[in-house]
Amino acid sequence: MQWNETIRLFRGGMPLRRHWAHFRCYDCSFTGTEAVDYLHNLLRDNHNFGPEVTRYQTLQLLRKFLKAHVIEDVKGRHGTEDFEDNGHLYRFPTLSPLKSFPARPVIKDCSDLPRLIRWDDYEELPQQENFVPVKSAVLTSDLWNKRHSVAIGDVHECKLIRRKEITSKQVDHIWKSMTVAHLQRVLGLKTLDGVLNPAHVNGKHIVHNVFSVNKAGIVVLENKAEDMPYWVVTAMKCLANWPNGNESKQPVYPGFERDVLRTVADYYQRLKEPLLTFHLYEVFVNILSLLPVQEAASEALQVSCLLLPPPNRRRLQLLLRLMARVCQNPQLPPLNDTIATRTLMVQMFSQCVLGSADDMDLDELLATKLVTFMMEHHNTIFQVPAKLRCQVEEHLSHLKRAQIKYAGADTDFSASPAFYKQISRVECEGQRVIGTQTPLQQLLEGLIADKELPAKDKRKRLKQFQKSYPEVYHSRFPTEESKAAVIPEKTPRLKPNLMFFSIKKPFQPFQRSWSFRA
Repeated sequence: MQWNETIRLFRGGMPLRRHWAHFRCYDCSFTGTEAVDYLHNLLRDNHNFGPEVTRYQTLQLLRKFLKAHVIEDVKGRHGTEDFEDNGHLYRFPTLSPLKSFPARPVIKDCSDLPRLIRWDDYEELPQQENFVPVKSAVLTSDLWNKRHSVAIGDVHECKLIRRKEITSKQVDHIWKSMTVAHLQRVLGLKTLDGVLNPAHVNGKHIVHNVFSVNKAGIVVLENKAEDMPYWVVTAMKCLANWPNGNESKQPVYPGFERDVLRTVADYYQRLKEPLLTFHLYEVFVNILSLLPVQEAASEALQVSCLLLPPPNRRRLQLLLRLMARVCQNPQLPPLNDTIATRTLMVQMFSQCVLGSADDMDLDELLATKLVTFMMEHHNTIFQVPAKLRCQVEEHLSHLKRAQIKYAGADTDFSASPAFYKQISRVECEGQRVIGTQTPLQQLLEGLIADKELPAKDKRKRLKQFQKSYPEVYHSRFPTEESKAAVIPEKTPRLKPNLMFFSIKKPFQPFQRSWSFRA
């Protein structure tokens, strides 16, 4: 955790030396000013915090260290004293100041994890106890003939069966499951255990954040009572569009813009919970490690911000857009005499955005780093990830596809979901052979015994059957003799003989003899 890591770096690198105070010598000690100087430089050079850390924020962190007994004064006092940026002497205690965290139970099954609805899911999820197991479908020879009629050259009539409509509850569940899974991949974590509890994710919020937006991409709330007060929105428009944003025509006086900013800040600082919520604190802290890679950090923030309640997302969008416009407006007078406008905006609103329920965490420093990045990329982080949206739409489209049913089939597989029991691979292979070959054998015997089918058509269909199911065919006709005993042979056709007669003797003309008497 960032708290323990910062303590290790501070204890391991803080220079310690001998100091004198009130005629006494204190070894391995340091002054308050030395601690502020060292820790300030340490935080500014750390990629988790960055150069935006101020000296005042460092002083506040050291005061938390003193209350948590990370450090103590040289007299052993802590908790009641207030850390000062002066020559007062402090030291490290001998006991370990690192925070211990309770071990999280290991998830032994996936019953608590969100599950996507499948093709065969029809009832509202996750009410699995209301499902009634359906009798397994038995494939008769007639049904098998209907399904495999194409293989034997006869295409029967079929029709399309539409699947039941997907309920809004199922759509919410799909968006929740796929968004959480996408977030885990983006963060590069093997599990979200200890980072995000799926029970704190509301699918309705995700769907609302995706689809209920205006042209500018800002969430539109259905319940106007949850929206920001009109006077706050007016004040934000006044600053964002300065000097042309004074719609209420209020008199402008020196320091008017500072009073308007204070009005906005008072509203956000009085919220009961940070805009990113306590439940999502660890999620956004994990994103800090991705900030050096802008594309990865932006995608992680896109997914994480979808988990926010719509009122929080809307307030955050308007606030970050205001902060960016104020920092980029050269016509706006300085809002503070000593602090730059950009630094002032981050310091004023960072704790309103990110914070933990444990006040000993580094919420202020982490919030400064994160809010700075979100302010600079506010136009990107509130877009819906294109990849996630495409995956969800493809999954929903798959569930809505129609089913082909052959006319005359005696089993309707679209009636209700069936339950399946996991079996071994050997059993699966055995069932596959038995359940497949038996109807095929019956189909082959039916073709052989069909006396009304002409012999020519029968040989043609048997040849097609042999090509489609060679194993079944050869088991029925292992030899040519067995085939010849069942399948009628072709009748040989005689070729015409042009020499249809022959001449054995040559033609001899009739000769008649004449005789004369004298």
